[in-house]
Order: sequence, then C-alpha cells, then structure tokens
Amino acid sequence: MFAAQADGRTVLTIEGVAALDQLDPIQEAFLDHGAVQCGYCTPAMILCTKALLERSPNPSEAEVREMLSGVLCRCTGYKKPVEAVLAAAKAAPAARRAKR
Repeated sequence: MFAAQADGRTVLTIEGVAALDQLDPIQEAFLDHGAVQCGYCTPAMILCTKALLERSPNPSEAEVREMLSGVLCRCTGYKKPVEAVLAAAKAAPAARRAKR
C-alpha cells in the first residue's frame, strides 16, 4: 500500500498495541510461549494476529498458519507463534471483560 492510500485512515503500528503500562494479551502470549527469537518478524506477527482475532475471534490452527504464512520467519519454525496465537485467542474474551 502506498502512504497516500492511508490518507484519512488510522494506521496501527507495533508501538500502539500495548497500553502505557500493560502489554496486550497477544504480546503476553508471544512472550509466554517463547514465540519470539530475533524479533525481526515479531511485530508483523503480532499485528497480523491482532487483525486475525478482530475478524475471527476463535481461529482454527489452519487459519492461524495461513495468516502467519505471509510473515517470513527463519528462527521460530512457526510452531511457537501458532501456539501463541491460539493462546491469545483463548485469552482475548477474558481480557476484553477485564477492560470493562
């Protein structure tokens, strides 16, 4: 996407995912499941996970793998990131209730 195509839209970057004093449940799941290695691909995985969970709150493993297939990662082998995304999906309803 060209920058001009984002004109008038909200753009979320990795810096905007966490609250000031608390990580997003997705970020916590990635840390808890050891789904971060060098960190190069981690921001993309977290942002893609956020988008996936917004449109599909309870994704299947196949949906998670399809989503992650667009992110090149040479360190994790994708096993732990898949586990982290599935854990974040399970934690998301509880996290939404806690924010109310």
